Amino acid sequence: MVSKERLDDFVGGQRWAVVGASNDRSKFGNITFRELRSRGEQVYPVNPRLTEIEGQACYPSLTALPEPVDRVLGVVPPKQGESVVRDAAEAGINHVWFQPGAESDAALAFCEARGMEAISGHCILQTK
Repeated sequence: MVSKERLDDFVGGQRWAVVGASNDRSKFGNITFRELRSRGEQVYPVNPRLTEIEGQACYPSLTALPEPVDRVLGVVPPKQGESVVRDAAEAGINHVWFQPGAESDAALAFCEARGMEAISGHCILQTK
């Protein structure tokens, strides 16, 4: 069980990347992107198939972002989770939050082996 303090500390990051961001306003990749922005966070959408989301430039990968981010929110199928954490490690990002259903054992093991903080099993929409 993750403590409320740990969740609060995690969501206290200043700059986020949402991997799996979407133009479809009914999908969690779009909903979470908009929610983080509404909280006043600086948020970068990441999706290799899109160039813009909600009027903001979209990036193909975490390593393509114009500046470093503090946190990554993964809103992808579990099979893609491991590539998200590998990309995060390559970009020097050590905090990854998996929306429920996005995590995989392999992705979580990768984070643990590299000392990356990973949150799973909690919806970011239920914080703050």
